[in-house]
Amino acid sequence: MYQISPETSADSPEVEALYDLCFAPGRKALSSYRLRDGVPPVAELCLLLRQSGVLMAAIRHWPVRVSDQPVLLLGPIAVHPTAQGEGLGGLLMRSSLSRARDLGWSRVLLVGDAPYYSRFGFSRLDGVVMPPPTNPERVLGLELQPGAWVGITGEVTRDLSGQPCP
Repeated sequence: MYQISPETSADSPEVEALYDLCFAPGRKALSSYRLRDGVPPVAELCLLLRQSGVLMAAIRHWPVRVSDQPVLLLGPIAVHPTAQGEGLGGLLMRSSLSRARDLGWSRVLLVGDAPYYSRFGFSRLDGVVMPPPTNPERVLGLELQPGAWVGITGEVTRDLSGQPCP
């Protein structure tokens, strides 16, 4: 049986080990990580999925801004290699997006493969610019509230306000 729970500070080493296992060694050099530098994640949306106490998947979300509007940056999301293809990533994705909507967030951004993330409602964002060297084809967004991305364009920046969003 699977258990989804919020990530705690005590979980961080285990979560980082899962991310290291699932992603390339240079993952922290990616533009998404530069946006996370010095910014705490949205704790209520950082979730873990465990089976019999074993960490099988993790997802994190971070506050960023586009045109000075609050946006959730989704990622990373990882599933242990022994459990990939079992739908655990989708389970965490749907759970975290539902929680984000319930918390009042209106829009989500990620860098990823459109064919995979389109099943969750993500689509390409024209005019939203991630720091280089991000491929613009991989900049995807989701509206948690109707019309939330309408008129929102510009560079994605770190949210250093320290103010709770949304």
